[in-house]
Amino acid sequence: MSSTGVTAGAQAIAAAFAAEGRAALMPYMMGGFPDMETSRRVAEAYADGGADLVELGFPFSDPLADGPVVHAAGPAALRAGATTHEVLAVGRALAERVPVVAMVYANLVMARGLERFADDLATHAISGLIVPDLPLEESDGVRTACDAAGIALVPLMAPTTPEERMARIGASARGFVYAVSVAGTTGERAALPAVAVGFGIGTPELAREAADAGADGVIVGSRLVRAVAEAEDAPAAVHALVARFAQALK
Repeated sequence: MSSTGVTAGAQAIAAAFAAEGRAALMPYMMGGFPDMETSRRVAEAYADGGADLVELGFPFSDPLADGPVVHAAGPAALRAGATTHEVLAVGRALAERVPVVAMVYANLVMARGLERFADDLATHAISGLIVPDLPLEESDGVRTACDAAGIALVPLMAPTTPEERMARIGASARGFVYAVSVAGTTGERAALPAVAVGFGIGTPELAREAADAGADGVIVGSRLVRAVAEAEDAPAAVHALVARFAQALK
């Protein structure tokens, strides 16, 4: 990490956000869902469809920040045999195309060890890390390990976050701040508040609305995971959807 607090991962993320002069499209996928081979093809479809970055979820048995669609996908991936190592491999292959930000619950990070997990991300060319159940007050150790490995630790900020806490979260951020649009879990919704970047963006129109409100990036998750679960040809379905979202942001 440089003396300014900018990691190599943060630089890769910043370049992706600035590449097109518009809000970046950052679709979410559940690693290993519905199985590892389909997951690899879905990752390629995201890149082919126009993703600027990809948020790569690591399956966990108790994903408390996720709504029903993503919540069901994680245990399904685990039942299909997904492992942290295999999801890291998906991330490494995808990182040859676009920057990858891992979304991992704290138990997985702690169980592997902070330094080891951060080093694993770096070894697999993953640029950033989101830990949705890691509070600011307990994040110093993870941030230190990520900084040392060149990984951008991305914090979340909720609509209910007080201004003083917002300032502290912003000061600690690497790469970007994940601004949660609603108080609650992830999932598709029919409307958004004035400014949003993630949690609830289920249509290209809402993605455009978030971008017009000033979001630097738009994160789409449940809609795409649902397509993977329901479509006969999941890679083709998500390719078409990602392309629609990308077009809406142009």
